[in-house]
Amino acid sequence: MNMDHVSAVITGGASGLGEATAREIIAAGGNVTILDLQEDRGNELVKELGDSALYVKMDVTSAESVQAALEHAVNTFGKINAVVNCAGIAVAEKTYSGRKGAHDLENFSKVIQINLIGTFNTIRLAVEHMTKNEPNSKGEKGVIVNTASVAAFDGQIGQVAYAASKGGIVSMTLPLARDLASEGIRVMTIAPGLFETPMFASLPEKAKESLGAMVPFPSRLGYPEEYAQLVKSICENTMLNGEVIRLDGAVRMQPK
Repeated sequence: MNMDHVSAVITGGASGLGEATAREIIAAGGNVTILDLQEDRGNELVKELGDSALYVKMDVTSAESVQAALEHAVNTFGKINAVVNCAGIAVAEKTYSGRKGAHDLENFSKVIQINLIGTFNTIRLAVEHMTKNEPNSKGEKGVIVNTASVAAFDGQIGQVAYAASKGGIVSMTLPLARDLASEGIRVMTIAPGLFETPMFASLPEKAKESLGAMVPFPSRLGYPEEYAQLVKSICENTMLNGEVIRLDGAVRMQPK
């Protein structure tokens, strides 16, 4: 897919990995609809990025909210041919703690609802629009890029909810690609390692350096721009389909 033909929607696009991806796509000549609950940040970002960007407040867990946001994107830019799912949350809670007792079920459900079900909700509704696209010269109508995590493979103590949600994203990558192959729509997943995102923003600099030192090479936290570069490569390379790419500097997380 040529980047100057990309009309993307990005969940969680107002900050972190999603924001970097929006910037990358627009810099390459495409346009972006930023879907996020952060109204102030979303509107501020659109003012900076110009006419190639649109912000729509959206809740990934609501079918009505997602449908309305996608229709707004199509009405503004004419089509959707790329979806990047970056919206997500994390909680730190053990299955059982002597101090707190059993893992709070509501917390577990919320993480699954936003990270996993929210990703699928956006995909299933975006596909309805993608199937109406004219295929490009390679027979392609669209591409979907999901965000998992190395926690899907190396979940740490206290990450049971987060790891379960990201493991679900990993597991549905291939069946999604198989489901949508006949429509000319590709599906890929990126599993980032330790990245400089809002989840780490409150950490002291020494703590960030300590986390970065765990990464074999390069021994630092990843930059959101590096995630965005991989999204761009996935969009451009039609043979990438049905696979999960670890973007982690070869880190393998320890239990804690």
